[in-house]
Amino acid sequence: MKRGNFTADKVAGFKCQTGKKQSIYWDGKTPGLGLRVTAAGSKAFIFETRLNGQTIRMTIGDPRTWGIGKAQKEATRLKGMTDQGVDPRQVIADAIAAKEDAATAKREQEAREQVTLGIAWSEYVTARKSLWSPIHLLDHKKIIQAGGEKRTRSHKLTEPGPLASLASIRLVELTPERVTEWAKNEAMKRPTRARLALRLLRAFLFWCARHPTYKAIITSNAAQSKDAREILGKPKAKHDVLQREQLSAWFNAVKQIGNPVISAYLQALLLTGARRNELAALKWQDVDFQWNSLTMHDKVEGLRVIPLTPYVAQLLAGLPRRNEFVFSSPTAAKGCIHDPSIAHRKACAVAGLDMTLHGLRRSFATLCEWTETPAGISAQIQGHAPQGVREQNYIRRPLDLLRMWHVKIEAWILEQAGIEFDAMAKPCVLSLVAGGAE
Repeated sequence: MKRGNFTADKVAGFKCQTGKKQSIYWDGKTPGLGLRVTAAGSKAFIFETRLNGQTIRMTIGDPRTWGIGKAQKEATRLKGMTDQGVDPRQVIADAIAAKEDAATAKREQEAREQVTLGIAWSEYVTARKSLWSPIHLLDHKKIIQAGGEKRTRSHKLTEPGPLASLASIRLVELTPERVTEWAKNEAMKRPTRARLALRLLRAFLFWCARHPTYKAIITSNAAQSKDAREILGKPKAKHDVLQREQLSAWFNAVKQIGNPVISAYLQALLLTGARRNELAALKWQDVDFQWNSLTMHDKVEGLRVIPLTPYVAQLLAGLPRRNEFVFSSPTAAKGCIHDPSIAHRKACAVAGLDMTLHGLRRSFATLCEWTETPAGISAQIQGHAPQGVREQNYIRRPLDLLRMWHVKIEAWILEQAGIEFDAMAKPCVLSLVAGGAE
């Protein structure tokens, strides 16, 4: 095509040559500027030049929106870029990509800012539950539960967890001031549960700060609020423990409990000093009546083997074998007793005592002092972590040594309780399946 200076009349009069799909007319004034006309009659200003030994062509725009002067100015700009070795197509592509990235980042930020504490908490629990114990997992579920659900053993509905009021709050709005206000409300109702909730919330926010999505939102840990900690106060240590003169009243009341499984469980809890949940989860495969041993699932060591003392052996031998659990319950979802504290509180009320289940574990450690049992012996029976370099690295006590002291401890406790028991009698192990309820 011949070159000629573009004018409005010329641009309007250019037509596609007969027999061709398109024709291109070049401006004689501006290098690289052309007008493409298709057989259908559409027109567009284009820019064409050579870059790095190759021909490149770009569309500038429709003549109806791009005046000739504006198109010439754009072609001159593009020519200046190519003369410097810059490909305008790549510049445009990079600009589009940057714009898209910015739009995507904005959408993601808006989405992140809509995430509530409840949504992120659910993701947190799912990601971490394999590293937690069943009790720790249950704490995380109960602490934020909405409440209003039916209970298993009561007509009352479940109560909302301490963090339920924050569940609908957006993470971006979770500030130290809001946590402090929450603490003021919870401190008046349930300070102990609120302190646990604050600790769990603090760990959750630390997790969010490491999360690839939420770390852009969580720039500080709102649960580290000093004001919130002061409002909730410090936990008061419990010191409930059975005194020697209270043993008779306690045993008499516990033995009168109508459910033999719970009665045996409570007596075994005192006489072994075990944690309430590890004893409740004891299975028949963990009980060895031949070699008189119990295998506990220990939260410190994983597993620990302790003596099966004569009186406890008799208690266990008399229990029905309804399933794999020693302290079984046909009504509990897991198959073992779930909340023996209710029956225990009633028994303690009859005996005129104020005692928790953990107080029985504390009582075992205290009563051992009367028999002059070495502290390391009772600690190992109870599953406490070894204290000191000597305990940790040098002392390895065999089961027989633990049994010698444990039998002495049990005999002394039974003597103080006024319970006559023949330690030489062999327990009669029941093997029949029996019924009953927790």
